Amino acid sequence: QVQLVESGGGLVQAGGSLRLSCAASGSIFRFNAMGWFRQGSGKEREFVAAVNGGGSLANYGDIVQGRFFVSRDNDKNTVYLHMSSLKPEDTATYYCAVRGRLEPSSAPDDYDYWGQGTQVTVSS
Repeated sequence: QVQLVESGGGLVQAGGSLRLSCAASGSIFRFNAMGWFRQGSGKEREFVAAVNGGGSLANYGDIVQGRFFVSRDNDKNTVYLHMSSLKPEDTATYYCAVRGRLEPSSAPDDYDYWGQGTQVTVSS
């Protein structure tokens, strides 16, 4: 069983930055792609970013391209989402997820385990 715990969310002003962390349990982590998704109130879950098992390949959703950066530290079993130039429309609950394959994916259904989420609120 894999457990994922997100942290780092909070309240930030527009234009500010935050770094989210996702700590994973189990040796499965270093061989698996990790993804970040978000879900705003009344909205569907949307893809934010994903990184492959080795950390050498990352994909980003169009909505965050150029503003967010995903990285991972396999020695710490942790993946990070570095968010900058935040906008009020980035307000959402952010979830990390692990996929049973090396390659990243933007499809939520491709992921097998999910964290509980961390809230990010961006004020204008």
